[in-house]
Amino acid sequence: MLKKFFLLFAGIFFVAASAWAVVEINTADQAALDGIAGIGPATSKAILEERKKNGNFRDWADLEKRVRGIGEKNSVKLSAAGLVVNGQPRNPGATAAKPPAKSAKTPSEPAKPGDAKN
Repeated sequence: MLKKFFLLFAGIFFVAASAWAVVEINTADQAALDGIAGIGPATSKAILEERKKNGNFRDWADLEKRVRGIGEKNSVKLSAAGLVVNGQPRNPGATAAKPPAKSAKTPSEPAKPGDAKN
């Protein structure tokens, strides 16, 4: 009975500790990355290969640009699960700068007599 209680307590402690764990993407190994909800073996391998090939990730935008499958929405979830880039969690309100949407141009009014521009 005492063994079961101890195992139950140890299991609860392990789950609680892993839920609050922070994983730095620039130093994590594959096992640590796989422990983040939303990162599977293929994604963790892609992260490690990209990091080895082109160096550490500067920020979340750099990660989103360099690793296929990690976009803005996914990175917010990964940050909530404990992933950080250079010690920084993903700010859900921060987005990469996007060019303004092109608006439909309306034809300009023809010039009226006497409205000459100088």
